[in-house]
Amino acid sequence: MESVGSLVLRKEKHAEYVVEFQKDKAGYEYVASEYLRLSGIYWGTTALWLLAEDEEGKEFKERLPREEVVKDVMACWNGDGGFGSAPGHDSHLLYTLSAVQVLVTYGALEEELSGEDRERTAAFVAGLQSAEDGSFRGDKWGEVDTRFSYCAASCLTLLGVKPLESKIDVPKAVEFVLACRNFDEGFGARPGDETHAGQVFCCVGALTLLGALDRVDKDRLAWWLCERQTKGGGLNGRPQKLHDVCYTWWVLSSLQMLGRLHWVDRSKLIHFILSCQDEIDGGISDRPDDEVDIFHTFFGIAGLSLLGYPGLEPVDARYAMPARTMKELGL
Repeated sequence: MESVGSLVLRKEKHAEYVVEFQKDKAGYEYVASEYLRLSGIYWGTTALWLLAEDEEGKEFKERLPREEVVKDVMACWNGDGGFGSAPGHDSHLLYTLSAVQVLVTYGALEEELSGEDRERTAAFVAGLQSAEDGSFRGDKWGEVDTRFSYCAASCLTLLGVKPLESKIDVPKAVEFVLACRNFDEGFGARPGDETHAGQVFCCVGALTLLGALDRVDKDRLAWWLCERQTKGGGLNGRPQKLHDVCYTWWVLSSLQMLGRLHWVDRSKLIHFILSCQDEIDGGISDRPDDEVDIFHTFFGIAGLSLLGYPGLEPVDARYAMPARTMKELGL
């Protein structure tokens, strides 16, 4: 196991933290996260898959029973084909993607959603596209954001929709994403919005899945991304902001898709992530000495996987899912 100074990834502690978070359904953190619970299931379970094996060679993913995970996901499915953040919540594109990601990772998509149900989910996603400008809404209430352009392209691809043109207007979807590009070659949430590393991931990911990544200047965009590395080794989302573990994923995955992952200082970034661990109770925080949470735990582990940290399962930068899962799907 790689170490940076005295720091090493506490895999066992992080696995314990994730399992406790998922199983303690009466705990404060679990109850307080109802509004994004399905994404929490995705973050936690995928973290276990990426942690791979413990010292005895047993897979961490086995610590959460597959049947329970799938049951929790399906409890969020609605009749319109979408998934809500928790049972009884309205369908939303963010949580629909999280649900599909988990079902695909656990090989449960086809057994839980019949062909007719998968078609209904695809129709829910496609129905959120604007015929006017190609953008996507997150739900029936109408918020537009490039996050949803990525979610739609990823979700439809994972559902096995081929070609994507059979469900959505791909050229218009591409043009909307490009309309959100700024002078620095980065992307915002909507046309005219400030460039943000999280939105860059969404737009680079969407363009990759839509077959249009050649429409960006890869060197200029990668330069903006690698400039997000601070003196402390971590990455921030915008100039003059503090570094944050979650941007490890947004920045690195984008650089990976652009073919320029080597443009960051790997050792300093690994040191920053490892310094954000709770070495006693497990979990990873946004910055050293802050409170840990399931969100930053997942993105810290996923970032380390992209950096090639030993003992971790490789992650696919396009889908934020285990690379072997995507290989099995032929993606």
